[in-house]
Amino acid sequence: MTKTRDLITIGRSSVDLYGAQIGGRLEDMGSFDKYIGGSPTNIACGTARLGMKSAVITAVGDEHMGRFIREQLAREGVDTTGVKTDPERLTALVLLGIRDQEQFPLIFYRENCADMGLTEDDIDPEFIRSARAVVATGTHLSHPRVEAATLKALTIAREAGMQTALDIDYRPNLWGVAGHGDGESRFVESAAVTAKLQSTLHYFDLIVGTEEEFHIAGGTTDTLEALRAVRAVSDATLVCKRGAAGAVAFTGDIPASLDDGDAGPGFPIEVFNVLGAGDGFMSGLLKGWLDGEDWPTSLKYANACGAFAVSRHGCTPAYPSWEELQFFFDRGIIRPDLRNDAELEQVHWATNRAGDWPSLRTFAFDHRLQLEEMAGHTPEKGAVFKELCLDAALQVAGGQSGYGILCDNRIGRSALHRASGSGLWIGRPTELPGSRPIEFEPELGDDLGGLREWARENVVKLLVFCHPEDDDKTAKMQVARVKRLFAAARRNGLEFLLEVIPSKVGPVDDSTTATLIQTFYDAGVYPDWWKLEPFTTEGAWENAVAAITRNDPRTRGIVVLGLDAPEEDLAASFALAAKQPLVKGFAVGRTIFGDAARKWLAGQMSDAEAVTQMADRYARLCNIWDEARAGAQEDAA
Repeated sequence: MTKTRDLITIGRSSVDLYGAQIGGRLEDMGSFDKYIGGSPTNIACGTARLGMKSAVITAVGDEHMGRFIREQLAREGVDTTGVKTDPERLTALVLLGIRDQEQFPLIFYRENCADMGLTEDDIDPEFIRSARAVVATGTHLSHPRVEAATLKALTIAREAGMQTALDIDYRPNLWGVAGHGDGESRFVESAAVTAKLQSTLHYFDLIVGTEEEFHIAGGTTDTLEALRAVRAVSDATLVCKRGAAGAVAFTGDIPASLDDGDAGPGFPIEVFNVLGAGDGFMSGLLKGWLDGEDWPTSLKYANACGAFAVSRHGCTPAYPSWEELQFFFDRGIIRPDLRNDAELEQVHWATNRAGDWPSLRTFAFDHRLQLEEMAGHTPEKGAVFKELCLDAALQVAGGQSGYGILCDNRIGRSALHRASGSGLWIGRPTELPGSRPIEFEPELGDDLGGLREWARENVVKLLVFCHPEDDDKTAKMQVARVKRLFAAARRNGLEFLLEVIPSKVGPVDDSTTATLIQTFYDAGVYPDWWKLEPFTTEGAWENAVAAITRNDPRTRGIVVLGLDAPEEDLAASFALAAKQPLVKGFAVGRTIFGDAARKWLAGQMSDAEAVTQMADRYARLCNIWDEARAGAQEDAA
């Protein structure tokens, strides 16, 4: 059978609510960051980030949190074929905190949760056999129903000659041997748990655990004796995690010392958060194991992935991409608190962004001042008109990817919020219209804390009227404000689009915009997107693109703006811009909506007529762009 997947994990999934305050008690946490969680779910995401074709068998509730898990798995590139929606049970939740380097309190909300409703009937043999390996975790051996489902999957895998792995993942309170308030506990002796684990260990080719987890699997707190007890019932390779001492693998008899096992290099980093580190470790280990690497190399991957996890907030969000991992190996450790290594964090951010936008055709109706100056405008009418703009955008997009909008929150609030979840790319302005130097919209607050209220899919857009010949005071002020907004966007998990327009400030040549681009990179600003003027020469485009790729080869790309140009002028500018692969599309506004806005506000055009006109113009521009891109690709070929 052709293998279409590398591995399938099976077991628990949850929504992790991580306390955002560091160093306090969980009782005192005032806000929480929401992540995907659950050991098998984390491992599926972690291996997907490393380039593996991963899937997970779990269950979620038929509610908002269950949909979040499904959608986040998809964003991470994990196959959700095996995710069951249980209409009778709720999705599991976990509340977690970071007290200090030793204490990480957590509470599991798993009473009859959805993933504990998995049954043997939920295990599809053909689905199992489509993978090279099945990975189980210990929690789903703790209850007869989910144990039966897990063992069915493992039996099918072994009969098919597949590889199998176990992450012991011992959580005493999930086995019923510790109380609800002891979620942090990693070890409580239990003969019943030991017996249950030992009855299943022969199913596995690889067994992974901490020393304490091997203590429960082996029935003794002497680590070497525990490993020997596991070896007595299983021929699996045993990988024992030893915290700061690294990890060792044993493929045969257990030696007299833990130091005599196969080991990989460790990484001396600051411990910030141990929660989820084991799942990161397992992800790296599985990557090496399934790729046929030797144990020192596999453990190198594992130790590095675990190091990333303990240095960052959250579980899955902390795990590295394959590109990030290679960057880390090649460059080495610059500072032990990896989350504060700006260069590494940029690679982490850029290689783990959700979604892919190889093309982006954007209807920009984030205009405020231009609309407010039109005859007949009122705030109420403006809001309705922007809803019509959104209707036109959705009509043209037709549920396809590659389409977007720019919409403000001041006039277009209702349209902006309705666009969430539509599949459109959504950019949202932050500057006061026409301000130079930059002034921010009051909604952001003096500390830019208003970004905390933004939908995560909103892209922070900032327009800067700037020029290389600006006086020193203005230039420094503008750069500082751009940098402050960029940092706030990253802090809130929001992508950033920087638009620069020098032609409104002074004369321009082929190097003007490229000089500005370099200025912002020199200041430490790495926009996910650039929005640039429609240059009139190939030299200007080549200089701008070179400046971006030289500083940030992982940028999302460029969109070209319209500046209220006639359609025929835009067609000419598109033809030139489309020659640059880094230009992904356009962001055009008044060329699409200007006539309709004036007539509609004056009562000379109906809602339907306005939507039709704007949709026609937007669609024509999309076609012009697509034809320009196709022509450029033909010429290049």
